[in-house]
Amino acid sequence: MNAVPMHPRLVSLEGGEGAGKTTVLAALQAELAARGDEVLVTREPGGTPLAEMIRDLLLSPGHEPPAAETELLLMFAARAQHVREVINPALARGAWVLCDRFTDSSFAYQGGGRGLDPALIETLERGVVGLRPGLTLLLDLDVAQGRARTRGRDPQPDRIERERDEFFERVRAAFLARAAGDPVRFRVIDASRAAGTVAADAVARLREWRGGA
Repeated sequence: MNAVPMHPRLVSLEGGEGAGKTTVLAALQAELAARGDEVLVTREPGGTPLAEMIRDLLLSPGHEPPAAETELLLMFAARAQHVREVINPALARGAWVLCDRFTDSSFAYQGGGRGLDPALIETLERGVVGLRPGLTLLLDLDVAQGRARTRGRDPQPDRIERERDEFFERVRAAFLARAAGDPVRFRVIDASRAAGTVAADAVARLREWRGGA
């Protein structure tokens, strides 16, 4: 079976709750823009009007809780729209795309967290998405520390943020297993440090990658 193709200018940022992805994304965007590159910053689930509507269905605690399989399929429905309408056109015109989460989150949250078969996720990745990032930065953080950072940040946490610590431990383990299995694409960054230190580390990894992109 052929591997899912990777695009060198698609960079994804992954990690659990409270890992500081927003700060790192801003630093990565500034780094690329300073070099004269066009940069698109986007997120998953979301990134298009339709995908943002699916995001609300997925994350709002006011909706009927989806079955694990429903959650996975909705994630990929949003991702398919996102890739076709936003990511592929940006890459085709030569832009860099910085994406807050991508398919690795499905392997971690719906695979590791919900216990769905990774083979099913791989089938959807191949048939629905057809694309992997060239570089994935995984912000790794102890679950307890991450939950402490997010506590009180949002008075109304979304449906997934309300999961128990055991769920997020499985998510973290799945992320680390993905990184160990694909060391060419992944860079694991210790997100327990100060935000500026983490951002500087991420920028350094991007600079290394950009030199060969």
